[in-house]
Amino acid sequence: MNFLKRAALSLWSRKARTLLTFSTLVVISVMVLAGVLIKDATARASDAARQKIGAEVGLDVDMDALASSGQLQAPQIRTDTVDRIGRSPLVRKYTYQSFDGASLKGGLKLPGKPLYPEGPTSTLAFGVLDSSLQPDFASGTWKLLSGRPITGADRDRNVVLIEERLARKNNLKTGDRITLGENDPKGRRTAEFTVQGVYRDPSDEQDPEYGLDPANRLFVTAGALSRLNGEQETIARSASFQLRDPAAFEQFKKEAEEAAGDALDGFALGINDKALRQMTGPLSSVAGTATAAMWLIGIAGAAVLALLAMLAVKQRRTEFGVLLALGERKGKLVAQQVVEVLVLAVLAVGLSSLFAQTLTERAGNALVRGEASAAQRKLDAWQPPPPGSTGLQEGTDWDAEPVADADPIDRITVRLDDGALATVAGLGLATGLLATALPAASVLRLSPRSILSKGK
Repeated sequence: MNFLKRAALSLWSRKARTLLTFSTLVVISVMVLAGVLIKDATARASDAARQKIGAEVGLDVDMDALASSGQLQAPQIRTDTVDRIGRSPLVRKYTYQSFDGASLKGGLKLPGKPLYPEGPTSTLAFGVLDSSLQPDFASGTWKLLSGRPITGADRDRNVVLIEERLARKNNLKTGDRITLGENDPKGRRTAEFTVQGVYRDPSDEQDPEYGLDPANRLFVTAGALSRLNGEQETIARSASFQLRDPAAFEQFKKEAEEAAGDALDGFALGINDKALRQMTGPLSSVAGTATAAMWLIGIAGAAVLALLAMLAVKQRRTEFGVLLALGERKGKLVAQQVVEVLVLAVLAVGLSSLFAQTLTERAGNALVRGEASAAQRKLDAWQPPPPGSTGLQEGTDWDAEPVADADPIDRITVRLDDGALATVAGLGLATGLLATALPAASVLRLSPRSILSKGK
């Protein structure tokens, strides 16, 4: 009788042991398959969030380098240099920003306090390439009430965005034309600008960085701002780049340094993936838990299977002794044990695949919702410091400030595909083979004379 037929008869005749081994393999298969499916689902959800949000890389003044150099004036970079960096295929969108003083002409009045007491209509104008990428516009804190944002298509046009209180104070609307003067309140250089849009800033507090009343803020194109103040080149003080994939940051940084060369001296490139981390934090936690549970169950299951196989060898010593005495090779006895385990493993993987997807999606979503709720409570608990305070004395951690429109992901979609099934099948078969390794070694040490004559 060949060993395959003996394996089938052995499984059928020892139903209790077969059922116990099969149940152990089913538990292992379900848990391992659940771990693989949750890991794949969280990876897909993270990739989708990464593609949706991208990552923002900031080009800002390197304050450490500035302090060590002893310079008092912050470096600037030409906008055509930023354009060369922004043309990288790794970049989805980019913008740059400069700022300088400006004043309202033609009898227009400011709704808030002027920037300089000696200039009753002095304020700040921010030169940008794309106003929609300004953090407060992008987050929805500032809303465009009429008109359209400044974009790259407006690059050097004399257009301006004004706050609604300034528009209301001077009875201005989209399409009207206003005159702005240069930074020097006593200067005579002026230019005419078209109001391209009116936006709303809900804040009533003075900007702590610039000491500017929010109702007075102007947005213009960087080129127009440079011309207004008599500059020969269009310059920027900072820039930001939205990458298509945050994982490409190092490659982008290398390309930027090659494209800009010495022009980046005094600047630092840093990635801001805070929104992505905020959204995918629960996914990382769940994926880690699922992976740990998968390995724990797999190792524990292999140990149980090894124990069952060793007990089976001990119970079947007389059977193996007779077979060896009849001339059966030890290798076939080992093969018989392997076949018995592998047959049960294949059946267990097949059975687990029938219901693992539904159970995993329910369990996975329950875990993700729990982690997301805990993360959201932590975000909701963050409070900004009182007006006029930096928050340092109150222990405010600005790094913990929530990012708007980046709620933690609380749902995953589990998908059972051939790859996941192949992974589980491979792990299940490997577990079965490892579990029979020690019993196989004991079979190879069996002596038919010792078993039949002495019973051991």
